[in-house]
Amino acid sequence: MKSQPELWIESNYPHAPWENITLWCRSPSRLSSKFLLLKDQSQMTWIRPTHKTFQVSFLLGALTESNTGFYRCSYWKETGWSKPSKILELEAPGRLPKPTFWIQSGTPPLPGCNVNILCNGWLQDLVFMLFKEGYTEPVDYQVPTGTMAIFSIDHMTPENEGVYICRTHIQMLPTLWSEPSNSLRLVVAGLYPKPTLTAYPGPILAPGESLNLLCQGPIYGMTFALMRLEDMENSFYHKKSIKNEAYFFIQTLKSHDSGHYTCFYYDGSYRGSLLSDILKVWVTDTFPKTWLLAQPSPVVPMGQNVSLQCQGPVDGVGLALYKKGADKPLQVLDTTSINDNKSFVLHNVTRNDTGNYSCQYHLPWKNSIRMATHNTVELVIVDKPPKPSLSAWPSTVFKVGKAITLQCRVAHPVIEFSLEWEEKAAFQKFSVDGDFIITNVEGKGTGTYSCSYRLEAHPNIWSHRSEPLKLMGPTGFLTWNYVLNEAIRLCIIIQLVALLVVLLWIRWKCRRVRIREAWLLEAAQGVSMLFIFTAFLYCGLCKGVLTEETEVIMPTPKPELWAETNFPLAPWKNLTLWCRSPSGSTKEFVLLKDGTGWIATRPASEQVRAAFPLGALSQSHIGSYHCHSWEEMAVSEPSEALELVGTDILPKPVLSASLPIRGQELQIRCKGWLEGMGFALYKEGEQEPVQTLGAVGKEAFFTIQRMEDKDEGNYSCRTHTTMHPFKWSVPSEPLELVIKEMYPKPFFKTRASPVVTPGARVTFNCSTPRQHMSFILYKDDWEVAYSDQSWDSPGASEVHFLIISVGIGDGGNYSCRYYDFAVWSEPSDLVELVVTEFYPKPTLLAQPGPVVLPGMNVTLRCQGDFQGMRFALLQEGTRTPLQFQSASGNTVDFLLHAVGAEDFGNYSCIYYETTMSNRGSYLSMPLMIWVTDTFPKPWLFAEPSSVVSMGQNVTLWCEGPVRGVGYMLHKEGEVSSMQLWGSTSNDGAFPISYVSGANIGRYSCCYDPDWTSLIKIQSSNTLELIVTGLLPKPSLLAQPGPMVAPGENMTLQCQGELPNSTFVLLKEGTRGPLEHQRPNGYRADFWMPAVRGEDSGIYSCVYYLDSAPFAASNHSDSLKIWVTDKPPKPSLSAWPNTMFKLGKDITLQCRGPLPGVEFVLEHDGEGAPQQFSEDGDFVINNMEGKGIGNYSCSYRLQAYPDIWSEPSDHLELVGAAGPTAQECTVGNIVRSTLIVVVVVALGVVLAIEWKKWPRLRTRGSDTDGRDQTIALEECNQEEEPSSTTNSPSSTSQVISLELQVPI
Repeated sequence: MKSQPELWIESNYPHAPWENITLWCRSPSRLSSKFLLLKDQSQMTWIRPTHKTFQVSFLLGALTESNTGFYRCSYWKETGWSKPSKILELEAPGRLPKPTFWIQSGTPPLPGCNVNILCNGWLQDLVFMLFKEGYTEPVDYQVPTGTMAIFSIDHMTPENEGVYICRTHIQMLPTLWSEPSNSLRLVVAGLYPKPTLTAYPGPILAPGESLNLLCQGPIYGMTFALMRLEDMENSFYHKKSIKNEAYFFIQTLKSHDSGHYTCFYYDGSYRGSLLSDILKVWVTDTFPKTWLLAQPSPVVPMGQNVSLQCQGPVDGVGLALYKKGADKPLQVLDTTSINDNKSFVLHNVTRNDTGNYSCQYHLPWKNSIRMATHNTVELVIVDKPPKPSLSAWPSTVFKVGKAITLQCRVAHPVIEFSLEWEEKAAFQKFSVDGDFIITNVEGKGTGTYSCSYRLEAHPNIWSHRSEPLKLMGPTGFLTWNYVLNEAIRLCIIIQLVALLVVLLWIRWKCRRVRIREAWLLEAAQGVSMLFIFTAFLYCGLCKGVLTEETEVIMPTPKPELWAETNFPLAPWKNLTLWCRSPSGSTKEFVLLKDGTGWIATRPASEQVRAAFPLGALSQSHIGSYHCHSWEEMAVSEPSEALELVGTDILPKPVLSASLPIRGQELQIRCKGWLEGMGFALYKEGEQEPVQTLGAVGKEAFFTIQRMEDKDEGNYSCRTHTTMHPFKWSVPSEPLELVIKEMYPKPFFKTRASPVVTPGARVTFNCSTPRQHMSFILYKDDWEVAYSDQSWDSPGASEVHFLIISVGIGDGGNYSCRYYDFAVWSEPSDLVELVVTEFYPKPTLLAQPGPVVLPGMNVTLRCQGDFQGMRFALLQEGTRTPLQFQSASGNTVDFLLHAVGAEDFGNYSCIYYETTMSNRGSYLSMPLMIWVTDTFPKPWLFAEPSSVVSMGQNVTLWCEGPVRGVGYMLHKEGEVSSMQLWGSTSNDGAFPISYVSGANIGRYSCCYDPDWTSLIKIQSSNTLELIVTGLLPKPSLLAQPGPMVAPGENMTLQCQGELPNSTFVLLKEGTRGPLEHQRPNGYRADFWMPAVRGEDSGIYSCVYYLDSAPFAASNHSDSLKIWVTDKPPKPSLSAWPNTMFKLGKDITLQCRGPLPGVEFVLEHDGEGAPQQFSEDGDFVINNMEGKGIGNYSCSYRLQAYPDIWSEPSDHLELVGAAGPTAQECTVGNIVRSTLIVVVVVALGVVLAIEWKKWPRLRTRGSDTDGRDQTIALEECNQEEEPSSTTNSPSSTSQVISLELQVPI
């Protein structure tokens, strides 16, 4: 957004042009409370207007010699004075100000293109003349209505190149000319080949470093030019070179030097080359963010390949892939090996590849830039993909006649979802988008559901099932209130039915009894009717008593509609309508005209919006527009109507306001549809606007400080352009403001914090001391829920509005009102419900720092990624946000005044947009504010260890609990200290590359705040950095041995070769030495009393001389120590393999981790003797098949002959190809052949018997089985006389009967 103000002159020329000079200063986009006028680099005067405005005037009066000079102006912003305007030079009386001259950005001087040259003359209604070097007459002139002329050169050709100037004169005084403007050299590009532009040492550097930009072309003796596209007016450099290249040196880089650079060259006739490729230069103290994507999916089956694609805004820089927990990158892509997709490939992944991966930029040059936060990809290596999440919308409770949508969601791309119902095994539904609609007809929708999915990359693999989700219905949760309510209703219904029966009996009886008895029956009838009326009243009261919560069913939120065009150059040549929805589940948008005309449908983008380009505005486009957003199951309400009323008239604005309350402030909102418009508020009966506001976006808020009777009436608003001459819109529809008598506003709050995550449960509590009131809940001034009057209690009225599962579109500004039959209350105070996790998280910093003295002030600065947001500050342990602030930029400052002990704690902040359902960001990283007079003590340690080899890299880490504070590293004996400003980390890293003897010594660190403070600073622990490899290595032994039982004592003896030495004991996996010793001789004994299991590990030792401390020897040989009751089991293997061959032996090799042991081999066979060996080798033969079987081995230490290790895993030896094996094989073949012959013979006998069976059934026989069959057949024929023998039914029945007869 442009922040430089505009400065111009107004005078009463041509009659007396120098008698009354007024300078005007205008803010480009915001209202301001102060304006400053500068003259000749010094402050001249400043103005504080009575109310905020966007322009002021400075009266100079008659122009004299004392008034001449260079003028600029600035306006006050939230962060200080703005950037000064362009310089206005006032000459002596009789001369016009010197104009300024530049090329409009976005119009490159390429052949065939159009170039706009702008000349600002400071005064209105001047004649502007354009001169070209070599011509006596002007090449063009203009008489604009404003202070600026635009000279257009259409279809740029080489004839247009050259040096141009601009001059002005007063139209009525043609002899009164201004000084010539600065010359403008116009070079026609594209006539020579384009050069190359290279950055040295690289395109990304930290502030304060130096940069060399080399522009190199193919032709010698040219003039080279370098320009930065973001500021071509002030960043244009020329350099004449005798070679074919030119260096542009930037001594000290600043953040505003970042941008897109390009260069070209031209000859003496101003014929230029094509522009070089654009080079993006980053000047930052933090690397830009990178993104990592897993293809085809972050969920990968074992053995597959996965591609990790790294994306970032910087090109031409290497990339490195890191895995969480690893110090070094797994893979590196340099600038020569990076292709378009920038992918790292992991082949044949296993479970070891599971973890979090990230990518960072890898620069070949030295730099001091910190790494920014970047996303990580969790790579999951599974046999099945992980389970998805299953949720219900709008809730898990069925309503009468309503359906529930089950939403199965997962973060990976899938091809199909499946829904299962646990109560019905055959139930299964499939969906592509994961949405399943469940109805509850006849109560058949309730039950427990779960879902799964399959990936596009692996369509045959279904994921694990989600957590089960239970649907209930149809009346709600089964609570005690629900049970009691239903029981009372049932009892009352039964009583009513009984009384109705009594009434009918009485009516029937009245007709049959004597007249004198009728009065008794009429009295009984009256009593019964009174009881029925009482029962009905009691039923209503019960309903009122038991109703505690009203569920809020949110409608689909209405979208926002606005217009964009290229104001002020060609406002109606390229008009685009935009529609944006606050709901993240929006699928597409529909634009309609005049209520019914369907124009177009557009899918929703990632920003949940869509563009509808209309092109050049014509008469056919005039009308009223609004848009809808479509979700899966619903269509939103229409947006506010945007009315286009003409090709040269701005769209009609919309005016709205809250209810006017006597004596209170009232804000009137005017929505104007276009960015950068001015606003004016009118009241009926007054010609001039009652209020005006500068360009503040698409809408403006007019404020009536105290609403009184005189402020009642009809209001309207108009919008206008900010450039002269103004273009105005038609007035909005009138808005009537009338003050009505109202009840006091209710008390309104949320039960928990109003800052919630998606899916949370939100309860609004609205109450008033008045009795028997009805309530209405509003969201953004729209009614969303209501609750009827309650007659059960004579006390205060209260209602709870419940949102069971809040969504992204449910955020907004909520309020409530209550009313009786005739009178309404004032609206309650607003509760801003913010739904987080939609935008990236902001950063939160403390100024001057996070550690402050009691009673001092501290400012918490919250910085987001987007402008125009609203910010909220939260403290851990509090229910509601501490402070709210709206910002035009992307940063706000929260002030904590006179902090005390209660202000100590963790703070965080969020930002959210107020126009789209308060969609908020993730919470920032928590920032701890310390209210104390002493900094906490940090801790210093080294990675990988404080004992390192010569030439190795080591990092010294200073770690503390205070964030946002730098650290200082101090080395004993040195005056200078190393500093690191760790403003975004709890740790300070001091890397030392290629450690040498100069780096050894004692180190300590402390906090180094970058602000002046009286807080005491404590030093950390002392770290001794020892460098090895400078002396002969010692030897390390364990007494009584490397294996001891828990609770025993052990001594590690380190033997060196030089006297007067200090010995250091080390253990693998620890960051520093375990112990130091300074013995008198050549050996140090490190005593370890009562060892435990955690003392097991790999030990080594080094030593260094007293005359050269910390210049240590090589590491001793590693010594593995075991603290256990039993030695670890050995391994057993066979050589050459585990199968005996004819006449060959097998050697079993038993190996253990400890030296000086004796091995024993055991065979599972009966009577097999044990074999002993000192080297662990056992020769096994297979005479008579006795070598086959299972073997295991164990060992014992010679120092502890009674303690045996655990046996090894069993190893089985098998036999083949020997004599015994051949005999077994022949016997098996004979047995198998005999079995086959017997089975075949039995089959032949059974076949012959089966052939005989039909004949046996037809002949007479005395067997019981046959008689039974015949009888059954006859019975069957009698029962089915009409059936034929060929029918399938009779055949099947006969067969079933025959099968029951035994053979």
